[in-house]
Amino acid sequence: MSSTPDVLVIFGAGGDLTRRLLLPGLGQLVDSGGGAGLDVSRLRLLGVGMVELSDDEWRRRVAEAFESGGATSEAAERLAREARYLRADVTSPDDLTRVFEAAAGTPAIYFALPPAVTEASVAVMQSVSVPKGTVLALEKPFGTGLQSAAHLNDLVTAVVPERRVHRVDHFLGKSTVLNLLGLRFANRLFEHSWNRDAIESVDIVFDETLALEGRAGYYDSAGALVDMIQSHLLQVLALVAMEPPSSLTADDLRGGMAQVLRATRVGPGAPASASRRARYTAGRIGERELPAYVDEQGVDPSRQTETLAEMSVTVENWRWAGVPFRLRSGKAVGAERKEIIITFRDVPHLPDGLLGVSEPSRLRISLSPEDVRLDVLMNGGGDPFDLDCVTFEARLGTADLGPYGEVLSGILTSDPTLSLRGDVIEECWRIVEPVLTSWREGNVPMEEYPAGSMGPEGWSEPLA
Repeated sequence: MSSTPDVLVIFGAGGDLTRRLLLPGLGQLVDSGGGAGLDVSRLRLLGVGMVELSDDEWRRRVAEAFESGGATSEAAERLAREARYLRADVTSPDDLTRVFEAAAGTPAIYFALPPAVTEASVAVMQSVSVPKGTVLALEKPFGTGLQSAAHLNDLVTAVVPERRVHRVDHFLGKSTVLNLLGLRFANRLFEHSWNRDAIESVDIVFDETLALEGRAGYYDSAGALVDMIQSHLLQVLALVAMEPPSSLTADDLRGGMAQVLRATRVGPGAPASASRRARYTAGRIGERELPAYVDEQGVDPSRQTETLAEMSVTVENWRWAGVPFRLRSGKAVGAERKEIIITFRDVPHLPDGLLGVSEPSRLRISLSPEDVRLDVLMNGGGDPFDLDCVTFEARLGTADLGPYGEVLSGILTSDPTLSLRGDVIEECWRIVEPVLTSWREGNVPMEEYPAGSMGPEGWSEPLA
């Protein structure tokens, strides 16, 4: 039996995630040849779901999804042509046994399912014979809090060892990770000044013009803090703040990220003063008229779900002591901002006679699209004593594969670099839980902002 997966088993094969993202990503991966460690000629695909589908109907869906992702190779056509489908209840021991028998190899099981069904399926796996070498891939949200995340970790690692668990976070693709690490650790100019002595603050922002877009079933029970900050932006923070790893192996990289997150706390100040929340009211973005969030289909106003969240944290170690990290994410804002902003401290002394703008130097690393901009003060045109802010800009490398192509590549080659370790998931919940508790207790008001604006009045000022 192969030591790496040779059959991809998709639980929830009839769902939207599979159709829109997983199958197109798989087609792109196969079209690329699979890269080191993946022999696409041996790969097989098994779809599993509750809907009634014949093998031929499933194969047509796979072929259409591959085509939508641009996959046209013979290898992609072969995989679609030979794909199989099995109707099964993945929370039933008997049905799970049938699935593993049908897989007939080393399966990588992708849970494209609601979190509660995923948890129930993993729990049942403890009572059946799981093939040797099985890999489990789980989508977020991973738990609903620290306690539930720890419980789910226990369930998963009772079925397979941690090294065969992939907790999927497609937000950070391999090129984004490598761009950040290359910028930091391959340039003495930056790494030498990457600390509290030179940096005044760090902002990580992911604001979208997109509104709810029909995702109330998930989003209304999560909100901006859990959907983006707890899962995604804290991972970005870990890459920005980590110590230089000795290598880019999964163990070194993920260990360095975990070390940073263990040192991260809400603050400065209490959770109520280090966080704020808001939700959009009716407004206009471009040509779109948007209803208020509470009037969106499927939303329960009593849940008090925020669509814009900010929180400030500190990293309590020698490198970052006293530097605020501000994390922000919102929906239905007037302009997209997806970037890391490193604000440098002012020079200790500006010679008398130099005049002009008083803005500090900033390094802006875009998360989408991927570029880097450095704002520096220089002598401008005209009066040589006047300083102007000048921006140097460069494009960063882009990935050959889309986000889910990269995710599947890691799963099928047993490379956990882009998946989240169990302890990291728990640390992220630990960091945000004081804020969630403060919000539930009503210590932080729910503010409002018109859709299409940049947020509530006064939010341009940083958190205290």
